[in-house]
Amino acid sequence: MSLVDTYGRVATDLRVSLTDRCNLRCSYCMPPEGLPWLPSERLLTDDEIVRLVGVAVASLGVTEVRLTGGEPTLRPGLAALVARLAALRPRPELSLTTNGLSLARLAAPLRAAGLDRVNVSLDTVDPERFARLTHRDRLADVLAGLRAAAAHGLAPVKVNSVLVRGINEDEAPRLLRWALSEGYELRFIEQMPLDAQHGWRRSEMVSAAEILTTLREAFALRPLPGRGSAPAELFEVDGGPGRVGVIGSVTAPFCAACDRVRLTADGQVRNCLFARGETDLRTALRAGADDDRIAALWRAAVWPKRAGHGIDDPGFSQPGRPMSAIGG
Repeated sequence: MSLVDTYGRVATDLRVSLTDRCNLRCSYCMPPEGLPWLPSERLLTDDEIVRLVGVAVASLGVTEVRLTGGEPTLRPGLAALVARLAALRPRPELSLTTNGLSLARLAAPLRAAGLDRVNVSLDTVDPERFARLTHRDRLADVLAGLRAAAAHGLAPVKVNSVLVRGINEDEAPRLLRWALSEGYELRFIEQMPLDAQHGWRRSEMVSAAEILTTLREAFALRPLPGRGSAPAELFEVDGGPGRVGVIGSVTAPFCAACDRVRLTADGQVRNCLFARGETDLRTALRAGADDDRIAALWRAAVWPKRAGHGIDDPGFSQPGRPMSAIGG
């Protein structure tokens, strides 16, 4: 049986957080001093991750697995873990969302282990702005990581960008020109209420409509059909072949076609990024539950998924966990 909810949506895309730790301090995610990290005994071991993902692909119909964090490249032995996941049958498509700081070193071993592609988070190509956004002077490392990912065939290399008012909201055309010149696929993502500081304000968010208006002043954009369950609305740029995506997670949510489910680094299933509740698989796993029991718990976790994230509802409240602890 698949992971279906009461609205008939089927989850086939699993996001697996490998750690809540990160080596950047992006202003829309966490404070400069960082956060209290999860204690190591609560984190899933490699064996437990492989077991749970194995249940998901063999018994629950999951076909895509995205490794996230925090920053997943901080996980020791990442390439070995990827190799074990790539050996599962049926084999899932394997991708990684990363800040790119370690890709220059890891791109080759990750590709050899079976990783299919990467998404790299990068909000600016201006060194001063990068340092202001992330509280780290590491832009050169990210750019080197992107080049390594492309060189080793982790394609298509996608770049995820968030525009923050007062810092980089004017940078959309510059980012797109850069991405097109490098052969990367750029995705703009609306800033979401998932920061640890709970400082998000919709009135301060750079919206998808605003991003598209700015881009259309510099480029000819043609909408591409066939979006399906993909979060990004895709556009052909200046007649192609270059493309750009815009993800209106807040103003134009794709909840009705959502096919995602999340597993946190401490073994909790979340049926929505903005879910208020979680289902504990780690405790059941460590108590000796067999695969059928794990699968049943997982199906029960997805079944009551809400129709939408509810950001516009008067009673909306931000999840207790920030994005770094949930997994992207």
